[in-house]
Amino acid sequence: MSFSDYIVYADESGDHSLTSINPQNPVFVLAFCIFEKTAYRKQVVPAVQKLKFDFWGHDCVILHSHEIRKAHGDFNILLNAETRIAFVECINQLMAPLPFTVISAVIDKQRHVQRYCDPANPYEIALSFCMERLQRWLRERNQVDRTTHVIVERRGAAEDTKLELEFRRIADGRNPVGRMPNLDIRFMDKKHNSTGLQIADLTAHPIGRHVINPTQQNRAFELIEPKLRRGPNGRCNGYGLKIFP
Repeated sequence: MSFSDYIVYADESGDHSLTSINPQNPVFVLAFCIFEKTAYRKQVVPAVQKLKFDFWGHDCVILHSHEIRKAHGDFNILLNAETRIAFVECINQLMAPLPFTVISAVIDKQRHVQRYCDPANPYEIALSFCMERLQRWLRERNQVDRTTHVIVERRGAAEDTKLELEFRRIADGRNPVGRMPNLDIRFMDKKHNSTGLQIADLTAHPIGRHVINPTQQNRAFELIEPKLRRGPNGRCNGYGLKIFP
């Protein structure tokens, strides 16, 4: 099987524990960011590299939304108010024109445990939702006869093995759209400094905050929202954004 024109980078926000739910952040978010490979190579990677060179003078920094919000590590430069304002504006200017499509699933863990007597793992639910919608998206572009790689960040041997097993179970047909032999999962260590994984990280958190409080000002989500997969009616709900239950 040949390779598709697209590559997918996935990241999550929040944890998938159902026994200890943070009332301030009761959701688990999984985001698939889909890039056309030529645009990724020619436009996306250079744009992110420029941002890093502009603020740090090198490209060793790994963009991570939690560290950015807390101004930790390399992002301690953001403790300076002027630098933080400038950085946020540059991140917004970076994300807005980048050509990629977002498919995301948000699991409301509190509602999940209230509704089901034996609630399933939020990560597994979100993964199935995202893979199903990704396959439909690829089918619309005549890509299902080619291998599309889904890249996720390496977490640890046990977690990675469990995730890969679930991914392959879903791809083998445990989903509404049938077998997905064209989808393959690959794990990448954070130290490899993947541009795609960093963009996925910056994407997942704002989606979760939007679902928790849709009326709260959320500039990051405003930039992501136009990139969400749309249905024939132009709506993203159920297509690029699946909220469960």
